Amino acid sequence: MTATRVRLTTAGLLLGLGAMVVVLSVGGGSPQDAPQGIPDAGSVVGWGVPLLTILTQATAVATIGFLLAAVFLLPGGRNVVEGLAVDAVGLARRAAGVWAVASFVLLVLTAAEVFARPLSGLSWPVITGFAADPTGRGIWLQGIGALVLAVALRWTIGVRTLALLLGLAFATTAPVAFTGHSASSGSHTLATTSMFLHIVGIAAWVGGLAALAWVNARGSKRTGPAVARYSVLAAWAFAAVGLSGVVNASTRFRTLEEVLTSTYGALVIVKILLFTALGVFGWLHRRRLQRSGAGFARLATGELLLMATTIGVSIGLARTAPPVGAILQTPAEELLGGPMPPAPSVGQFLTSVNGNGVGIAIVVLGVALYVRGVMVLRRRGDGWPVGRSVAWGLGMLVIAWATFGGLGTYSHVFFSAHMVSHMLLSMVAPIFLVLAAPMTLALRTLPGPRQPGEVSPRSMLVGFLHSRWSRAVTHPLVPPVLFIGSLYGLYFTPAFGWLMSNHLGHAAMELHFLGVGTLFYYVLVGVDPSPRALAPFVRFALLIVTVPFHAFFSIAIMSASTVLAASYWQTIDRPYSTDLLDDQYLGGSVSWALGEVPLLLVLIALFVQWIRSDVRDARRLDRAADRDDDAALEAYNAHLRDLAAHGRRRDP
Repeated sequence: MTATRVRLTTAGLLLGLGAMVVVLSVGGGSPQDAPQGIPDAGSVVGWGVPLLTILTQATAVATIGFLLAAVFLLPGGRNVVEGLAVDAVGLARRAAGVWAVASFVLLVLTAAEVFARPLSGLSWPVITGFAADPTGRGIWLQGIGALVLAVALRWTIGVRTLALLLGLAFATTAPVAFTGHSASSGSHTLATTSMFLHIVGIAAWVGGLAALAWVNARGSKRTGPAVARYSVLAAWAFAAVGLSGVVNASTRFRTLEEVLTSTYGALVIVKILLFTALGVFGWLHRRRLQRSGAGFARLATGELLLMATTIGVSIGLARTAPPVGAILQTPAEELLGGPMPPAPSVGQFLTSVNGNGVGIAIVVLGVALYVRGVMVLRRRGDGWPVGRSVAWGLGMLVIAWATFGGLGTYSHVFFSAHMVSHMLLSMVAPIFLVLAAPMTLALRTLPGPRQPGEVSPRSMLVGFLHSRWSRAVTHPLVPPVLFIGSLYGLYFTPAFGWLMSNHLGHAAMELHFLGVGTLFYYVLVGVDPSPRALAPFVRFALLIVTVPFHAFFSIAIMSASTVLAASYWQTIDRPYSTDLLDDQYLGGSVSWALGEVPLLLVLIALFVQWIRSDVRDARRLDRAADRDDDAALEAYNAHLRDLAAHGRRRDP
């Protein structure tokens, strides 16, 4: 069996390498001899970079796949992984170690390629200089993340800790996803976000299947339950890979003709055909397993070999020049991620769309996961309040307009539009989201334990909700301090200018606004389970105390005599509404006015919750009275009769 696994692994690597070499040769990405007098890094560097790239990706997939098997796919114990899952952790640790070493070697080779120097001509200042470049920084951050994984996996087999390390493994793929063609694309955040989701989907899909093939080869009796859970994961991963791949490829082309006539377009079509074949293969695979429960090894082997070929094509494609070329011509276009939008109008604010990848990802994933949860309940015959679904939909619509809709388009151009987007993300959308009870929906639909004592996704969520960290962040004083403190700490420090001048910084602000606002309103009006139960009066008091600080912030913005993040607004140099202080004053006044909207919404929600709480208490008392024939009321009436007959105090 060991010899068979070695042969299959070798075949997969050879197929991936062969596909990569073919694509590099066809697409012009293979090493070429430099003309006389032109510096050249040499063929060792030229071929070493793509070979190490495929090694880093293969070891990343292996690390994630074996961690997935240990934590989620294989049925496990109460607090620590057991049996074969322990061996899976060991394999993940070894893969992470190779991933780290390969990343650091890749950093050196890529530095040699970028500066067109052979390895013998490299110096430490050249390597460190490249490491400060975005591409180099992405590679060494990947190496650091993999090294942390390799060390941490040596010291733990706890299920919850391994789940955190799995999250770190996914995050470690992010730095490199934000470089290459994606980072140079005009739709920067759309390209980088879709590339990250693409890599995550591939890692979960391919890594999970490879780990299952290993489990099956070991003759484990837990293969069946693991395959059943993987099938659900594979369906989500397939959808994520397909959608993100289409979105990412769309940023490389301006017209359909470029897809049909360019070499890059032809290679993209080949990748799409391979991906479609993988989807059909996987569907037939799972269908046959459901019918007969046999043949897993042979079917999984074919699917993995096709996956290896697809990954090889993808790596070769990443080193092939796309037809788009340089889109961003000016510093303003670099900051905006595209050309300056036209002068604003009502129609533009309502209908225009921009490539905000973070916003699109939040809305698409948010809607898909919530709808899936409701469908699971419906299939079980359980109900789910329509009002909660409507609230979630309204929250998603607000996020969509504030990020990739018309408002999001101009939030990069006007301070006033930025403030409106900020207010909606932090003070309006979160109210609808917390009233939609997403945690309750997750608790009712996430997979539970498959055997007694297993730590399942549902129990992990329950543990998180009751953890010390959750109790700390939901303390009544913490959300208001974060909510208000971040306003003053962001806008009245140089942080605002730095974040506005960075694509990832702007995305981080949007995530921060949404996250802090959701935490704040979760404590105030959330209907999900909470580590702390606050009376409606306490919630109302927290709101009343917080509102004035927000008003003071808005007044400070309106009263400012200097432009916040002035260098950013001067660099984009918009050709309309050029008075920056006037626009800033408008932003402050809008912030002040919009502060009343959430106050009204929260008051309505608190009032409704207060009434429902009283109704529940009344029903509880009625049920108690029915059980004991109203003993409490009879005792109280007897007490009143006694007082009427003998006064407040009985005679001695």
